[in-house]
Amino acid sequence: MSAIRKITVTTGIYWIEVADADLRLLCGCPADVVKHLARRGLILPIEVDGVACESGPNAILLSDLAIQNGQPCNRAEFPVLQMLYLQGMLVPEHPNNTGRRPRIVGSRHQIETQMAYLFRGNYGLASQDELIETGMPPAQAEAIMRMKLAFAFGRIRPTEELIEPMPLEQVAIEIHNGVRLRRVRTNVFEIAYGGETVEIDLNLAPGEHYPSPYTLGNYLLEPDYFAVAHTGDGDGWDMNRPAMGCIVFFQGRVYLVDAGPNVEYALSALGVGVNEIDGIFQTHCHDDHLVGLTSLITGDRRIAYYAVPMVRASAFKKLAAVMQLSEREFGRLFDVHDLQLDSWNDVAGLEVRPTLSPHPVETTVLYFRALWEGGYRVYGHLADIASERVMNELAAPDDAPYGLSAALRAQALDAYRMRADVKKIDIGGGLIHGEARDFRNDPSGKLILAHTARRLTEEERAIGSGASFGTVDVLIEGSSDTFRRRAYEYLHSYFADVPKFRIRHLLNCEHVVFNPEVLLLRAGEAVANVYLVLSGSVELLRPGVAGASLLSAGSILGDAFALLDMPAAESYRALGFVRALRIPRDLYVDFVTRSALYRQTVQSHDKREFLRSVPLFADGVSGITLNRLLQAAEARTMRRGDRLLPPRDELVVLESGSAQLSTSAGYRERLGAGSHFGAVTLAGVPIDGADIEVLEDLRAYSLPIAEVLELPVVRWKLLETHRRRYIDR
Repeated sequence: MSAIRKITVTTGIYWIEVADADLRLLCGCPADVVKHLARRGLILPIEVDGVACESGPNAILLSDLAIQNGQPCNRAEFPVLQMLYLQGMLVPEHPNNTGRRPRIVGSRHQIETQMAYLFRGNYGLASQDELIETGMPPAQAEAIMRMKLAFAFGRIRPTEELIEPMPLEQVAIEIHNGVRLRRVRTNVFEIAYGGETVEIDLNLAPGEHYPSPYTLGNYLLEPDYFAVAHTGDGDGWDMNRPAMGCIVFFQGRVYLVDAGPNVEYALSALGVGVNEIDGIFQTHCHDDHLVGLTSLITGDRRIAYYAVPMVRASAFKKLAAVMQLSEREFGRLFDVHDLQLDSWNDVAGLEVRPTLSPHPVETTVLYFRALWEGGYRVYGHLADIASERVMNELAAPDDAPYGLSAALRAQALDAYRMRADVKKIDIGGGLIHGEARDFRNDPSGKLILAHTARRLTEEERAIGSGASFGTVDVLIEGSSDTFRRRAYEYLHSYFADVPKFRIRHLLNCEHVVFNPEVLLLRAGEAVANVYLVLSGSVELLRPGVAGASLLSAGSILGDAFALLDMPAAESYRALGFVRALRIPRDLYVDFVTRSALYRQTVQSHDKREFLRSVPLFADGVSGITLNRLLQAAEARTMRRGDRLLPPRDELVVLESGSAQLSTSAGYRERLGAGSHFGAVTLAGVPIDGADIEVLEDLRAYSLPIAEVLELPVVRWKLLETHRRRYIDR
């Protein structure tokens, strides 16, 4: 029997078990990895010396690369929490608390970022000074810090007291009891024990992504005037459901409340594309509410980010730690708006009230309201609250070194008890979550019990309701045509100089709904209709070309083929439900011809399609944005043998030819058509010793950095490239 047991958990995640050495190594730890382990039976409820707990890993091997194909690779927070608390490695008097700490293995650079990330996940802002830096009055900062210390049992502990870091550099190391690990090459590792070896490859293939651990159905949402769609009632451990979150619709705008793991998958299942999201409201910085933020920067405009300053600061510090980005840089990826604590904030007519919720990290409960006949309609979102039992246990006089003050306790209880038409409540229990029994006499119209992986008890079922994925609570019914208004905005953006009456002529065309996985246009077939995508996500598939591009709302499909009266050269496939404006070919050709845009539209098609084929611009960039980039682009040629430094303030995209990129650290990359270099100012670190040598005559487009800076998805992909080339070495 083999001494080393290797299991492929899912794409990019592996399990290595050496029973004789008491080693269970999790290789790769993207978001939601504990749910994948539970689904494969590698985390199970067990008993140890009569004490109920869980099985699971006792060490983690990190990816050498922080980002692959746009997805962060190292999110160790929940695996570490599972080891410390659910396995019992940190629980006092637990039989698994033997003094052995969870081990994190990887490059020194990746370990350092994970340790900083875990520290922020445990504590958020870690001092009174950091709280004051957010603009908080000193007295309030002192009271909140005393509360945070109560949750921390009186002391902020360095991560090294909880985790054992094991740097892996150029030579092999012993992980535990004779098990040795060495790096073969970037992200490829060899594990040896007792004369046996196995190889682990954590690299993702181009276009490959970490999958969701659960399967969701597809839903077609009808965005009423003021409504709440439920995107998850689970928690960070629930392998069958997304974590607690929702979408708030108001006046045709789309807002998220928190962004947990796989939020992009949930949005696609609900027929909502990233470019349709107007904003996100953040409650706190724990991973099951935070990690989806990186999925929201895959569009071509900055999404509004709403939080009180202390929550925003803790969330950005945590993300900055793991991604080695400045907090200022995250502010460039989002359109940041600070909310005022304990006040009704006006967000484009929707009023939002955040109030402090006692928690180890900075947390607020959120109430949303809009005035209607007979008074306000209110939705309450109470994620990560404290039970009355826990607040009573943490209560302490104001002169105690740490504890929950009477004022903060009363303020939190008042916020929890506020009446709402619909209120979603965290009932996860334990030290840092709420309990349903505290809401037996809640005056709200409807209580939704969430943030748990278990079945509701009989007592809980008598107190509140569930809310399955995709269900909607309507607070104010809508009477306006959201999608027709959206169609006008998109067409006006494309054709800004065209008279409005011509655009309105197109608006009279039929609105259609495509079912999931249906082809809107098929390669090789005549184009009878042009489609303007109004909601949902569409795959663009090119015959013979690996990988699909992702298009969102605002994209026009088939326009050039319709104008040229030629068969489609690519296929377009709905991911979930897709709404579109169907414009018959003859009407579209007449519209473009009468508007004197025929020549311009046809001539720009090849250049636009080239940019669309470039990985940097393949996903989340609308045709409107591609047109704007083309107007700013300059053609460049370079001759074989030319050498240059990667430019700081321009992005060079290769149309033909090849070049060699080299760095002083020994990194080499051959660049061909569709590759890029430059824009190194976005790397955030000094780049010395990088060099470009032209191997074959080059034709390229040069894009000014000012244009690139405005596109979050491009910034994010450039960051991935820069880390691979210059940082994660």
